[in-house]
Amino acid sequence: MDTLRAMRAFVRAVDLGTLSAAAREQALSQPALSKIVAALEKELNVRLLERSTTRVVPTEQGKRFYERATRVLEEYSEAVADARGQTEKPAGFLRINAPVALGQFRLNAMVRDFLDDYPDIQVELILNDRYVDLVEEGVDVALRLGGNLPPNAIARKAAMSPRYLVAAPSYLARRGKPRIPPDLAAHEYVRFAWLASGDTLELHQGATLATVQTQGRFRVNNALAIRESLAMGAGIGLCPAWLVQDLLASGELLRVLPKWSATPQEAFLVYPSRRYQPLRARLLIDFLADRLGQLPGMQPSQPQTARTRFR
Repeated sequence: MDTLRAMRAFVRAVDLGTLSAAAREQALSQPALSKIVAALEKELNVRLLERSTTRVVPTEQGKRFYERATRVLEEYSEAVADARGQTEKPAGFLRINAPVALGQFRLNAMVRDFLDDYPDIQVELILNDRYVDLVEEGVDVALRLGGNLPPNAIARKAAMSPRYLVAAPSYLARRGKPRIPPDLAAHEYVRFAWLASGDTLELHQGATLATVQTQGRFRVNNALAIRESLAMGAGIGLCPAWLVQDLLASGELLRVLPKWSATPQEAFLVYPSRRYQPLRARLLIDFLADRLGQLPGMQPSQPQTARTRFR
């Protein structure tokens, strides 16, 4: 049995989710690739994949083998290139995970620029607002907002965005402008539905801290929907600058209590804690780290001397 070929077939089947897709990629028939993976399972005396009519999912043993096999294949490719005196070529498949709003509003265009720079790299951009298991779901790089970061991963702080209270001129004309933070309790407050802090809002003016118990009839689990609702005059909301900078510039939204702000939102690039990363992943991480801080409403993060490992 060609073990490297079998490992490659197994890894791509997990990456793509089906044996047929992996077979097409490797110019094989689906039965032929299935036999290769079955021979690998027989060699290891372990069932690596659970098969259904539509998808394959790695077993618990398969998940562990996938992580190690991926590393072996990447290191083998690097060793071959080094032995041949070649410079590693940025090519292959990358899976990126990001929050829906930032991904749709900003990251989508950045990924297109990255693909233009590296025509031999393929990217699958997965947008959702849940925290995914990077290894289990085959994610190479994830973009996270805020401090809740996944275990067993390396995180690189890439940028930060100030957070402001904003509202539409029509809402403020109708309900009046708050003058001090306690005034917010009498206003409609539009917020993200799954906040751990609930209706409690903390604001800072220099070293002064104000805590307000807000109230509102509308909560939503999507930042773009919050942006739209605020622009339509639904109430007052706390938003990162990257989400509303253009609306503030056009006057469609106004700052509320402009001397007060909340703790900035931090943006992290997160990736599995593997000893070796392929060139394509390193290039993407550096590309995003450079570009994120240049986005409207974002600021470059302070230089870091080391990356942070989360367990």
